[in-house]
Amino acid sequence: MKIIQLLPTISFGDAVGNDTLALKKVISELGYETEIYSENVDERLPKKSAHKLSKIPKLNKNDIIIYHKSTGTRMSFELDKYKCHKMMIYHNVTPPHFFAPYSLRSAELTKYGLEGMKYLSDKIEYCMADSEFNRQNLIDAGYKCPIDVRPILIPFDDYKKTPNESVIKKYRDGYVNIIFVGRIAPNKKQEDIIRTFCYYKKYINSKSRLIFVGSYSGMESYYDRLTRYVKALELDDVVFTGHIPFADILAYYHAADVFLCMSEHEGFCVPLVEAMFFDVPVVAYSSCAVPYTMNGSGAVIDTKDPVEVAMLIDRIVNDSVLKDKLIKSQRERLKDFSYEEVKKTFVNQLQSYIKSI
Repeated sequence: MKIIQLLPTISFGDAVGNDTLALKKVISELGYETEIYSENVDERLPKKSAHKLSKIPKLNKNDIIIYHKSTGTRMSFELDKYKCHKMMIYHNVTPPHFFAPYSLRSAELTKYGLEGMKYLSDKIEYCMADSEFNRQNLIDAGYKCPIDVRPILIPFDDYKKTPNESVIKKYRDGYVNIIFVGRIAPNKKQEDIIRTFCYYKKYINSKSRLIFVGSYSGMESYYDRLTRYVKALELDDVVFTGHIPFADILAYYHAADVFLCMSEHEGFCVPLVEAMFFDVPVVAYSSCAVPYTMNGSGAVIDTKDPVEVAMLIDRIVNDSVLKDKLIKSQRERLKDFSYEEVKKTFVNQLQSYIKSI
């Protein structure tokens, strides 16, 4: 039996790509012949990590396709041609209305992605969803097959690698560092983070800094709007790192005092878990998968009022008892995302599915 993973694009450092690569290792350890096939393979990936879709071998009826669904692609409409078993890992698709004002291409792509997700509702035998939020999305889209929740498999040993010490030294300068890690994208609502930081810096703590860690490639229009907004507010100390090496990302977590997330669409949100790993207290708006990922840990809020959020950040920074309580809750939640725990969940779910077919 072959178990192959399919996805439209596998990118270096991307959460979906990392999950796919981690699962390949697990499936191989189970003794199955396995490979990854994609329409687009990032050249920065180690050689033979994944192969072009055109190289896919002939599949028989006993083989299994694991299809990763996260964006728009014709692949969703062509799975029928593979005469084998099919399961899907659903990472969610960002609704197109977020992108419409900034990128017609992205809006059309995500619209196509949601159409593909609905198209597959009666063609997939079994689904894994990254979060309960994603599972409910599939149910709402008409999926009748069994659906289990399985968090993204995160190889935490990667986060133990050496950070860029020069970055840590630069930003550990007595300022409070508020960070958000994730690509610059309209669904992430970076403007709401800026709004909160504006109040915090101007009225609570002038020795503070906001750092956005993530690429804005493909979202230049939205990035330009954010930089104009920062200028209009006459704000200093707002940093956009753009795409940076992994050692630098680690360094920003080491230098961070608070992780602030105001996103309005997440299928899982790996950076929340990364912040937990680095003992950075999390303040996160309760939307989509965020409350499921946090599950009672950190500070999950139901307001975007910049005054309230800024005052909460100030309390966390200055109240060691509260800060320790938040970090303790995050450490406890982090146990649920341990590599071995999620690996065990995946293995049990996969083997149960295999027995059923």
